[in-house]
Amino acid sequence: MEVIKTVQEMATMSRQWVTHGDVGFVPTMGYLHEGHLSLVQRARKENSLLVASIFVNPTQFSPQEDLERYPRDLARDLHLLEAEGVDKVFVPPTDQIYPPGFVTYVEPTGLLATACEGAHRPGHFRGVATVVLKLFELVRPQRAYFGQKDAQQVAVISRMVADLNLPLQLVIMPTIREPDGLAMSSRNSYLDPPTRVTATALYRALEAGRQVFDAHPQEDPQLVEQAMIEVIAAAGFSLDYAQVRAPGSFAPLETLRAPALLVIAARVGQVRLIDNFLLRADGRWDTGIAVSER
Repeated sequence: MEVIKTVQEMATMSRQWVTHGDVGFVPTMGYLHEGHLSLVQRARKENSLLVASIFVNPTQFSPQEDLERYPRDLARDLHLLEAEGVDKVFVPPTDQIYPPGFVTYVEPTGLLATACEGAHRPGHFRGVATVVLKLFELVRPQRAYFGQKDAQQVAVISRMVADLNLPLQLVIMPTIREPDGLAMSSRNSYLDPPTRVTATALYRALEAGRQVFDAHPQEDPQLVEQAMIEVIAAAGFSLDYAQVRAPGSFAPLETLRAPALLVIAARVGQVRLIDNFLLRADGRWDTGIAVSER
C-alpha cells in the first residue's frame, strides 16, 4: 500500500489512471470503524484500483466545534486499510488542501444547505462540498463510496455531482450499527460508559417514528416527529431536531409517504450525535446493518 502526502503527487498519479480501468475512492476523516471498512470492502470488490483518503477537514468545523479533539490514529488507520487491500492512501496535511491565500469554496444553497444540519452548523456543507470536490478532482475516481449515516451530506454531494456534471458514480452504503442499534461514528469514542448506554435513545426514537409512520400513511408528519421527540425528552437529551424530510431535497413532507427520511440530532451529555432512517420508495426501511461484537 502506498501512502501519498502531497497534492502534486496525487494529481500526477491520478493522471496515469485514465486508462487504468475502474478506480474506486473512499474519502474519510480517519479514526476508522466498521462503517468505514464496509465502504472499503464494497469498493475493493468493485474496482481494480482502490484509493482511500484520510483528512480531517477544518472547513467543515465551526469555531465552537471539536476540530482539535476530533479522534485521530493514523498508524491504526493505515494498518486497517492495508489489511483490506487498499492500494493508495492520500494523507495530505492541511496546507496542501488549503494553501495560503485559499479563497475559493463550493457553496451549496437552498434547503440542502440550510435545513437540519445546515441550520445548526452554519457553513458546514460549504466545507464538505469544497473538500469533496477537491478530492474528486485530485483522485479522479470512477466510483466514490459514502455511508447513509450522514444522510444530508450524501444529499449535498449527490446534488453537487449532478449540478457540476462530475464524471463519477456515487455508491451509498447502509449505516453500520452496533448490536444495540447505535450508529457507528468516530465521535462515539467521546462517550463514557453511562452515556454510551443511553445514547441508544436516538435509535429508539427513530424506531418510534418508524412505527408511527407505518401506522399512519398519508397523515401529518408531525405525528412521527412528536413520537421521536418524546423518546429523546424521556432520555433527558438536548434535541437539535427530529424531522421527516424528502431524501434528495430535504424539503419537508406535507403527508407521510415514501420515499422519506427520518433525521435526528441530539446532544448526549457533551457529545452531539446524528442518525436517520430511510423509507425507500419500494416500502422497505433502510435502518442500517447491525454488526456483532468482535
